[in-house]
Amino acid sequence: MQYHGARPVFGALLVAGVEIHEYASGFLHAKVAVIDGHWATVGSSNLDPLSLLLAREANVVVEDAHFAEVLRTHLISAMESHGVQLDSRAYANRPLRQRFLDRLAFGVMRLLLYLAGRRY
Repeated sequence: MQYHGARPVFGALLVAGVEIHEYASGFLHAKVAVIDGHWATVGSSNLDPLSLLLAREANVVVEDAHFAEVLRTHLISAMESHGVQLDSRAYANRPLRQRFLDRLAFGVMRLLLYLAGRRY
């Protein structure tokens, strides 16, 4: 469900010019990003409401140009050798079944967030 739950937000990100690369070689739990060549984050937070609001996730933010460059070099290598870049047109035209599962998972996650409320 986690995979499907995050995908509905991809469209807005892709339209805004964000590149999304999915690691296709195997399971990789860490999420990493380099922003503007000097700001980097490494952690386990997913791009979905459950992870961002309720899950016990952690990220480290580093403001260091050298660290960001080293991480960027490793990211580019991983994307080139094992990544699949999402195309905004292909994403928009994905099969109806895929879109349905994405929206269903997203809705279920929002419902669970509502039901959990402040009890979490």
